[in-house]
Amino acid sequence: MPIWLTLLTQFSILAFAILGGVFLAFSDFLMRSLKMEAMQSINREVFRYIFIPLFLAMVPVSIVLAVSAYLTLPNSHWFIAAALIYSLGAFAVTMFGNVPMNNKLEALGSDTEEGLSYWENRYLPVWTLYNSIRTAACILASGVLLFAMTP
Repeated sequence: MPIWLTLLTQFSILAFAILGGVFLAFSDFLMRSLKMEAMQSINREVFRYIFIPLFLAMVPVSIVLAVSAYLTLPNSHWFIAAALIYSLGAFAVTMFGNVPMNNKLEALGSDTEEGLSYWENRYLPVWTLYNSIRTAACILASGVLLFAMTP
């Protein structure tokens, strides 16, 4: 394996694990302790920090890994699997599940009955389910790449 591919794979393993850890914290205990206003603030602030660039960058990085492995390695199926797991299980779930829910939450007032009802009855359980899927996808993608690096 070329050294650049080894380094990119190692970086990806760490990035997937870090992203999975952030998602795990939300699913495990943060969502149960947050109020609607706090989540609205988090959804606005997340764009100002490293999480979003790392989260977004891992889609093209995954594709580069998968294509490079396909062209050079006999065990490329692991790299392709990791790219698919992350792209579908973390990125697509975010774009088509969590983000629309975040947008709706932002539009609702936290001091309205409709807003509080959405927060308690829909947002908390469904968003957390989607987030748990993202957690599993990131950790699984990390594990698959780790396995791919095993001689």
